[in-house]
Amino acid sequence: MLESTLAVEFDDRRIDAIFADLDQCRLPGAAVGIAIGGKPVYRKGFGLASMELPVILGPSMRMRIGSTTKHFTSLAYLLLCEEGKASLDDALGQYLPELHPVGRGVTVRQLMGHRSGLRDAYDISWLFDGMEGRVSSAELLSLYRTIDDVSAAPGSEWSYNNGGYLLLSAIIERIADRSLDEVLRERICFPVGMHDTLLRRSDTDFVPNSATLHTNRPVGGFYKAQLGTDFSGEGGLVSTVDDMLRWLAHMDAPIIGSEGTWQALKTPLRLDNGYLTDYGLGLVISNYRAAVIISHAGGVMGGNSQMLKVPAAGLDITVMVNRSDVLGMERVNKILDACLPGLAPVEQIAGERSAFSGVYRSPRTGRVIEMFEKGGQQAISMDGYELPFESDCAGKMRPVPAWSSIKQTIAWVHGAEEPRQISLDDHGNIDELQAVEPSTTANVAGITGGYAAEAIRTRVTIEETAAGPRLRTRGPFGSSAVFDLQYLGDRLWKAKSTGSVPWGAILSFATDGHSFRFSSARTRALVFRRDIDRA
Repeated sequence: MLESTLAVEFDDRRIDAIFADLDQCRLPGAAVGIAIGGKPVYRKGFGLASMELPVILGPSMRMRIGSTTKHFTSLAYLLLCEEGKASLDDALGQYLPELHPVGRGVTVRQLMGHRSGLRDAYDISWLFDGMEGRVSSAELLSLYRTIDDVSAAPGSEWSYNNGGYLLLSAIIERIADRSLDEVLRERICFPVGMHDTLLRRSDTDFVPNSATLHTNRPVGGFYKAQLGTDFSGEGGLVSTVDDMLRWLAHMDAPIIGSEGTWQALKTPLRLDNGYLTDYGLGLVISNYRAAVIISHAGGVMGGNSQMLKVPAAGLDITVMVNRSDVLGMERVNKILDACLPGLAPVEQIAGERSAFSGVYRSPRTGRVIEMFEKGGQQAISMDGYELPFESDCAGKMRPVPAWSSIKQTIAWVHGAEEPRQISLDDHGNIDELQAVEPSTTANVAGITGGYAAEAIRTRVTIEETAAGPRLRTRGPFGSSAVFDLQYLGDRLWKAKSTGSVPWGAILSFATDGHSFRFSSARTRALVFRRDIDRA
């Protein structure tokens, strides 16, 4: 651990160099703000606010901050707690009695810390309804009346869950008897002077002074895309660099929220296994090169953001991006490297070697991990969700620094020379996976037909096409999605969406072929059974 203070060496030319590739007037880019001791020292925009207009991004332009919204929503609930209207350990059923019994006993604290074990209504809609149509927050909430199982026992696992903050938003609105929009605006944003920050439920309306989001096309260029669901307290805020610098300064001496409230927001929570997560109540408390940082990133269709504080240095950083091929978290890490010479040395990864490859499945949880090379580095897919990994000095594989908040490491049980078994440490929960024999011989005819998951009101059809086997969905809200299927071996199929977002998943078929389990990054082992009515 470093000393209690870190010297800051600020040179705006170094920051300019980090964003030099975005400093143009043809394509979208990023807006950047840096403050030292609460005083802004850098406020710039790079690239276009919209490819339809000759307007350059600026620090006073509204942009989506995505999941950075979460700690604002948590703070709104904690303000109600300060008034004696609620408490962190209240059960959801106290405020939302219409929920299915599997969710009523989950606590608000567990929701905020992504430890609820509940299924994610947003993930379900995005997977099976695709990007078509418009799904309201009320419709998404209705799923929790019928979902009759959980991904994990409450408190036992850490799994990022946007649906948990949808539930939290509904609870706040019922207690306050006001919309979340009003609560955030009147109780948090306006008192701090964040007059350009607001809850924007969708991208279909017009909001003055707003940048456009730009999603990459696989064939090159950009286009406009939407997630198809309304936004709420999980990721609905739009803000500006200037407003976010005000907010970061406010966090040092809050006028909104008591000392106890802010201590709760910034205190990492433990799982039932004793593992201390990096997540508090909507805030991430972690380390970067041995420096303690407080942060929360946000991702949206066509952009992303990162908000970060280094308390020991009095350094605040906010970066907002309006294009999907630039990651704000990576740029913020480069800013830290440029401004903090006293950081611990970068840990050297293990010696250079080719990327590992192979497919592994857990006999206990059914989780499937695929290893492969992508873009010259090790990539790992967990239940269809891909992340870049690297090897540490101990020979374990872990997410690269930009994704270091995901506390998952992979080790070889008998060494890399005998790659038959791997061990996944997922926030202190150990899962051992066995190698799956690769196979390209698949009985496609044996899996074709219709299947249903009644609890989420979703039906799918597997069919043979000229392009190969495909899975077509009819989601809970009437829209559809299409997945290409690739056989991995041992009744496992990899699914990749053909839509604007390449959602990934794994289908694991039962030996009798009458059902399969659908698993993605946030939707684990969702059972689909043969739809007899359509057989």
